[in-house]
Amino acid sequence: MAMSHATPDAPPASPYTPLLDRFADATRLTLAGRDPGAYHGFVNPPVYHGSTVLSPTTHDLLHRTQPYIYGRRGTPTSDALEHALIELEGGAGAVLCPSGLSACTLALMSCLKPGDHLLMTDSVYGPVRHACDGVLRRMGIDTTYYDPMLGAALEPLIRPRTRAVYVESPGSYTFEVQDIGAIARVAHAHGMSVIADNSWATPLLFRPHDHGVDLSIQAGTKYLVGHSDAMLGTVSANAAAWPALKQLHGDLGLCVGPDDLYLALRGLRTLGLRLRQHQENAYVVASWLRQQPEVLGILFPAFDDCPGHALWKRDFKGTSGLFSVILHAAPDEALAAFLDSLELFGLGYSWGGFESLAVPFDLQSQRIAQRWPDGSIGVRLHIGLEAPADLIADLAAGLQRYGAACPAREDAATC
Repeated sequence: MAMSHATPDAPPASPYTPLLDRFADATRLTLAGRDPGAYHGFVNPPVYHGSTVLSPTTHDLLHRTQPYIYGRRGTPTSDALEHALIELEGGAGAVLCPSGLSACTLALMSCLKPGDHLLMTDSVYGPVRHACDGVLRRMGIDTTYYDPMLGAALEPLIRPRTRAVYVESPGSYTFEVQDIGAIARVAHAHGMSVIADNSWATPLLFRPHDHGVDLSIQAGTKYLVGHSDAMLGTVSANAAAWPALKQLHGDLGLCVGPDDLYLALRGLRTLGLRLRQHQENAYVVASWLRQQPEVLGILFPAFDDCPGHALWKRDFKGTSGLFSVILHAAPDEALAAFLDSLELFGLGYSWGGFESLAVPFDLQSQRIAQRWPDGSIGVRLHIGLEAPADLIADLAAGLQRYGAACPAREDAATC
């Protein structure tokens, strides 16, 4: 059972809820979703493993008089995390999904139907693009990819059947910061829903609902869990979007395993501390990288040459640890020499855990609405909680191998 302050069938909120607005984020993270009085004084919610919930009488079973009726429809463990998300996101309700991608597709499907048209940022997470081009297309939903820097200027792309606009800010891999407030104003003027993937920032650095977003998504696998050991997606909805989201979530039978829920609740308590350290480490490492001759550019919202930097300064409270490095053109062997030599950066997908990661990507394959410099090479870095000096030393050794594997260059266009 998903919860909402706006629905009468929601279980009671945490006793801390009326107090949370008085406190700073660090304090709110320690209180959100907790109710020690409901579980015999223990600090953390218990982990409920279960499918069947027994009813005391036939009347209770048939009329569903109990707060819990079946494991898929909610447990005290899922309630605790949902309440915490409501309190942190500022939405009317929240639901939990088994992955970040399932949260993205759930949000899209909750406000689209056959024959509708979707405006999708060209900087979207790749698997969501695949879902639009596959699942949504088969459902008869047409998708137009727009330049993420358009802001309110995307209005000419709106059709009579356009029902939603999707933003991801900063963008996946290329980190453009969008003018979400301007986009939301245009969308709402045309009766459209606004969906935002806020995984990079979390509600601590940016609160989408405060900027007009109807459905706010997090890949909880990333910073919420924070230890690369659980899969989770979340969607927070405002009052207008909540009924359809809640209904579809139940109809699709989406739920999260109890142990993953607990890991997310545990990760939530240290989210502020971890984000602060990720930000500090990332800034140090990115500042060093931008001075290296092998580097063509850094895509990091905190830097003034990143697209949308002024919007980041206006709307966000800080950065996370994720950014991309654009390297000068080089043969494949040079890129492999760089990445394969790294000792502290694992080669793997996802991000948001305690460890540093590196993933190469093709800039051109990520875009339809805009082009990138031919031949340049992208590497997305997640800066973990290691000492920045150690990470820099690791990258320096890798870049030295990168340069050594390149043919002698005559100009700055190649490595």
